[in-house]
Amino acid sequence: MEKSSEVKEFYKLSASERLEYVRNFANLTQEEATILSHYGGLGAETANRMVENVVGTTQLPIGIATGFKINGRDYLIPFAIEEPSVVAGASKAAKTARVAGGFTVTSTEPVMIGQIQLVNPRFGENDWANAIKTIKENESKLVAFANTLDKTLVEHGGGACKLETRVINSPRGKMLIAHLLVDVRDAMGANAVNSMCEALAPKLEELTGASVRLRIISNLAVHRTAHAKAVFPKSELAVEGICDGEETVERILDA
Repeated sequence: MEKSSEVKEFYKLSASERLEYVRNFANLTQEEATILSHYGGLGAETANRMVENVVGTTQLPIGIATGFKINGRDYLIPFAIEEPSVVAGASKAAKTARVAGGFTVTSTEPVMIGQIQLVNPRFGENDWANAIKTIKENESKLVAFANTLDKTLVEHGGGACKLETRVINSPRGKMLIAHLLVDVRDAMGANAVNSMCEALAPKLEELTGASVRLRIISNLAVHRTAHAKAVFPKSELAVEGICDGEETVERILDA
């Protein structure tokens, strides 16, 4: 019988039934299937709520990088990782930076971009100026409306704060891109920003006469950045038997 990866209503199967289908499809041994079915501390019920079509979980080693001093405070940094030498390398770098005071870290406000794409304005491509003017005139109302969609975020000091617009040229012609700036606080922000963009789409269509296409959080997080710096003394960078610290610096600069 020919195997197929197209499984009707796979999501309706139980985890054990899905695993059995995978076992037969991939010719897994019973031992291999049993390994897949382990849930560890996460639990089957929790895993099944997190993602679709769950058959099990996987585990990674957690290693601790030592020696970190960040903004004057000592930290032990956990790494959930499968690759050797990374934890050791991070610990070595932290030890070297510690001599000159460790790392200094700063971050900006946690503002993410929700991108809404508009095409085909009411009076053709020359009408984008009117569309931008109309959006600007209604910006405060649109931002206030967006904030009604996530009152919890607003209560914690976040929420939509600005609506920016720009016209770009593309192989499909000119289009207007509206950027909804949202302070998402400690959240990643995808759910909140996407919900706001979805709700704003018909309002922007009504205001501009254009059609909305994309309405989604942008991965270009230019407003939400973190910066870290450290001083690595030359005296700490010598590689025994190969080069002194001065030469190490020169090699790094050449690279």
